[in-house]
Amino acid sequence: MGVAIGMLLPAFGGLAVFVGLPVLYLLYLSLTDGHLTMAGVRWVGWAHYGRLLTNPDFWQVATNTAVFTVFTVGPGLALALALAIALDRPLRGRGLLRSLYFLPSVVSVVAAGLGWRWLVQPDGIINRGLGWQVAWLGQPGTAMAVLVVVSVWQQLGFNLVVFLAGLQAIPASRYEAASLDGAGPWQQFRWVTWPGLRPTTAFATVSTVIFTLRSFEQVYVLTGGGPLNSTNLLVYYTYEQAFGLFDFGYGAAAAMVLLAIAVGGTLGWRRWWQGAD
Repeated sequence: MGVAIGMLLPAFGGLAVFVGLPVLYLLYLSLTDGHLTMAGVRWVGWAHYGRLLTNPDFWQVATNTAVFTVFTVGPGLALALALAIALDRPLRGRGLLRSLYFLPSVVSVVAAGLGWRWLVQPDGIINRGLGWQVAWLGQPGTAMAVLVVVSVWQQLGFNLVVFLAGLQAIPASRYEAASLDGAGPWQQFRWVTWPGLRPTTAFATVSTVIFTLRSFEQVYVLTGGGPLNSTNLLVYYTYEQAFGLFDFGYGAAAAMVLLAIAVGGTLGWRRWWQGAD
């Protein structure tokens, strides 16, 4: 036991220094008026949180974040699972396809965002191919749709690899037994594949939600939070308040709210998932 604790201490020490202390300082900063230096910092208590709750812009940003998360996580996981099932079977060029699908996960988010911005501009390839003249980033609905598509595209490779690993961990004997019992493809998925992927799905869901909640580069490169604040997400809103308006205390409060949503959502999902077993 002592040896195990000793081996874990460096990791816990790193977490305490690089995660615990910044979070504590963020909490402290959210309770002050915030400055670049410690000089002149004034304690304001929970005033910034009160400002958040009464600020219509914050509620619009929170709604944007919720919509963005729902439409990114659900379709993204479903698409990754479908592709993983297709690529888990013997297929010519399967290794190449896996590499191509994983490629977006290793591409710089900024570079990918610039590439997508070029694709969806009014005279870009997408409009030329469809014969349209749509200002994809100039309208609230289509701008959010572009952000969702880019986010799903970026996370697809990671989730695909996760689901492939989960599929390969399911014993082949289960499928053989199901086939002998007369189960078709859908029945095998319903009673063999899906139950076997429950731990994998739980991990993929949590990691995808966290990745989605911290999406910043896409907004920064593609839309800047516009048009009409329709694509402004909590991370970008925090950045704007803290480093655009230099309202560090208010920005720290927004960041603490985002942290609470991420931690609370993860713990709630874990409890619900365990209760459903």
